[in-house]
Amino acid sequence: MSARGEFSSRFGFILAAAGSAVGLGNIWGFPNQVAENGGAAFVLVYLILAFVLAYPVLMAELVIGRANRSNMVDALSKISGGISGKAVGLWGCVTVSLILAFYAIVGGWMIAYLAEPVTGFLGLEAASAWLVGFSVPRNVILCAVFFSLTALIVTGGVRGGIERWSVRLMPTLIFIICALIVYVSFQDGAMDGWRVYLVPDFSKVFSPDLLVSAMGQAFFSMSLGVGTMLVYGSYISKKESLPALGASVALVDIGVAIIAGMLIIPAMYVALNNGVEIFTSTGALIGGDQLIFTVLPALFDSIGGVGPLVALAFFALMVIASLTSSISMLEVPVAYLVENKNVSRTKAVWLLTAMIFGLSCVIIFNFSSLFGLVIDATTKYSQPLLGFALCLFAGWVWRRDAILTELKEGNPTIEQTLFWKIWPFYVKFICPVVILLMFVRSVISGGE
Repeated sequence: MSARGEFSSRFGFILAAAGSAVGLGNIWGFPNQVAENGGAAFVLVYLILAFVLAYPVLMAELVIGRANRSNMVDALSKISGGISGKAVGLWGCVTVSLILAFYAIVGGWMIAYLAEPVTGFLGLEAASAWLVGFSVPRNVILCAVFFSLTALIVTGGVRGGIERWSVRLMPTLIFIICALIVYVSFQDGAMDGWRVYLVPDFSKVFSPDLLVSAMGQAFFSMSLGVGTMLVYGSYISKKESLPALGASVALVDIGVAIIAGMLIIPAMYVALNNGVEIFTSTGALIGGDQLIFTVLPALFDSIGGVGPLVALAFFALMVIASLTSSISMLEVPVAYLVENKNVSRTKAVWLLTAMIFGLSCVIIFNFSSLFGLVIDATTKYSQPLLGFALCLFAGWVWRRDAILTELKEGNPTIEQTLFWKIWPFYVKFICPVVILLMFVRSVISGGE
């Protein structure tokens, strides 16, 4: 056990785990969900569901990880005592690897748009055109660059790599968001965006679509279901109180999502004021990659000399958000190779990086048919089913007294707390049912 890494501080773990949870979805997904679902009313519902539903699953992963002090495959195998735990653990490793395969492609795009203001400033027009033009060579090269950055961080281990860089990247990310909020808020049109974001439309609160959207955002924005939090949990000191740590991670993740909304929605209305189209043909706000790579670059172009600097800051933010998530994803299969197969960390990191980069290349060369398919297969189908399986392990397979013993490690009086009176029931009955309902609804809506 002494050979395993461990986070050196509570602060380091919170920033690393929050960094895993804070990804591109928080920055381009959450703001649009808010704008389309009643503004502040959606934020309120999201906050409630994040702690009622997502937090219990987060706690399940952290408790399983720390109690077993091992990777996802071995941890679940110890709990189940049979093949089911190993199968779910390997399924998690495969799923997170596939997610990283497409995520790294998008991370490469972020690097391209980060570099473009620099090449534009230097007058390298051909380089700028290559960076923002969609091509196979660009996608392969910049995906390789993104993988290299991810691998270099993970090679350093828990303290020297993941924690060291998380405590640098996460405060930088928050600083950049806040600086951009201040800048955007003083631009013409920003107040219209603030009104859309902050004024609640309570008529939408009980809309089934809003509730399902909020559940999905709360559950998936915390990086749950694929073992990242389980593996990070295995690196937590036994002295720490897990419920308090889990709450801190949830609060940071939710906080970053909310301040991202304070940036994105006003920025979109500034773009509208500058003549940039921000609505789809159905009247909905443009979201996803079209928002990031079409609407916002058009906004940066429209604000004159300071545009390239604002673009540089924004895409630096996006690269950081991508990296803090990708390092946690890569750590899941790396931990398995290191601990289960006795492969050295450096060899495991670069071997897996090469293999997953190979998957990325397959997607890039068959982009139109595979990119959306892999995203749907992993995030819409595999991830919720894995979250469901983890609830079954924590609620039904693992003995309740063993869970209590583990939680007492950092909080001897936890048996008397409200957390222990509620959490076991929630993770056993409520969370599995809700996750299954979300899954069925997403399958039905996806088939329509």
